Amino acid sequence: MASLLRAIGLFIVAVLVLFIVLTVLDANPANPLTQAVTYLANLFDLGLSDLFVQPDPKVAVALNYGIAAVVWLVITTVVTRLVRRF
Repeated sequence: MASLLRAIGLFIVAVLVLFIVLTVLDANPANPLTQAVTYLANLFDLGLSDLFVQPDPKVAVALNYGIAAVVWLVITTVVTRLVRRF
């Protein structure tokens, strides 16, 4: 069970990081892969997508979604450790 939860958590972190990379590298927003990643990233952002308002939207995405990725990583680590104890 802990391994499954860890895999799900790491998938979420990977989606958020991929969204940051696609945004910083100016990926085509009409591309289906970019649209799917954007949709998933917006689902997993934990309400942090507008935490920092920056003049440069790329910096804002990197900060806000980067923080969400770190929070998901911490949540994943804590939950998997708790599940392994029980």
